[in-house]
Amino acid sequence: MTAQRTRATLLASACVLLAALAGCSTPAEKSKPEALAATKQAPARPAAEGKKAIPAGLPGMPPVLDAKDVYAADRPNALSPVVKNYPSRVYVPNTNSNTVSVIDPKTYKVIETIPVGEQPQHVVPSWDMKTLWVNNDRGNTLTPIDPMTGRAGKTVDVHDPYNLYFTPNGKYAIVMASLDRELVFRDAHTMSREKTVPVTCYGVNHADFSADGRYFIVSCEFSGELLKVDTEKMKIVGQQRLPFQGAMPQDVKISPDGKTFYIADMMANGMWVLDGDKFTTPKLLPTGKGCHGLYVSRDSKEMYVSNRGEGTISIFDFPKNRLTKKWHLPDGGSPDMGGVSADGKVLWLSGRYNAEVYAIDTVTGKELARIPVGDGPHGLAVYPQPGRYSLGHTGIFR
Repeated sequence: MTAQRTRATLLASACVLLAALAGCSTPAEKSKPEALAATKQAPARPAAEGKKAIPAGLPGMPPVLDAKDVYAADRPNALSPVVKNYPSRVYVPNTNSNTVSVIDPKTYKVIETIPVGEQPQHVVPSWDMKTLWVNNDRGNTLTPIDPMTGRAGKTVDVHDPYNLYFTPNGKYAIVMASLDRELVFRDAHTMSREKTVPVTCYGVNHADFSADGRYFIVSCEFSGELLKVDTEKMKIVGQQRLPFQGAMPQDVKISPDGKTFYIADMMANGMWVLDGDKFTTPKLLPTGKGCHGLYVSRDSKEMYVSNRGEGTISIFDFPKNRLTKKWHLPDGGSPDMGGVSADGKVLWLSGRYNAEVYAIDTVTGKELARIPVGDGPHGLAVYPQPGRYSLGHTGIFR
């Protein structure tokens, strides 16, 4: 196949996908998303000379745009038609206050406080990006927020929703039921329970998917273990204990080239570097005390690593395959979970133990603002963000 023909094929696939996303049903509706009907599994596409072939993905998953970069759709301000008119906001779940603080990123001010259920842990964009789900862990509910109006809707009963992810084809939501020791696959729109997968590890909390979407890696916080799960079969296919006494794995993120998973560990004070395909024993890369959250830059060249226990952010360079910088919050703090602004210029992180949020310049590492919020701020979501669809957590977009 010629390079010209390959480019034409990719362009056509992108156009079909955008049209499908624009017509997605809302998460409250019971019908299957139209995107699933319009987006069929694409066979592996042969590469033009010098290019890497794009692998066949999970059935129903939107086609991979770039075999060398799973984040190719996340470029600065590349907002989907679905989200382009949403007001830019930062949504902060305050775990101990049972509220969500809404920040205007232009003024660095809290403009609204939304009451939600008991112990909200994360604010999670839905697969079709039309709803923000607040995970009320101890309240056993999800609170939907309309990102256009900022209004909260009627809560949905979901047991132990510590965290929430979506399969890459948009078919299922995956509830990380941490205390229940379960992965619960639910309808991505109605949240009705479809399949429950019991786990023998303790504290399932974070995850990320392989480039082809066919499996995902899960961290088990309280037992220091990792799981490998077959997405389509909804079955655990691998399990291992991390080689560190007292390991406490947190956030999970795949490299742009899809070859490596990074798992933050707040007790090992660094990231585990894992070959997801082989699922062999990972190696530890020290970053800082309380390594916790992982966020990829808009150009896919760097990853921001929050070190909650020492008030720093380490910078990992993907092309150089090493840490290159460390930013220190000037007055200390407890940088936890967050996300990157749509233009890529600001990293937003919650200050878990300081009742505040940090806005950090992604070029200089300078603290731009320190904003008071409720007690126990945790998995904040910057919204909207670039991308075609959401895999969940505080915003994993592809």
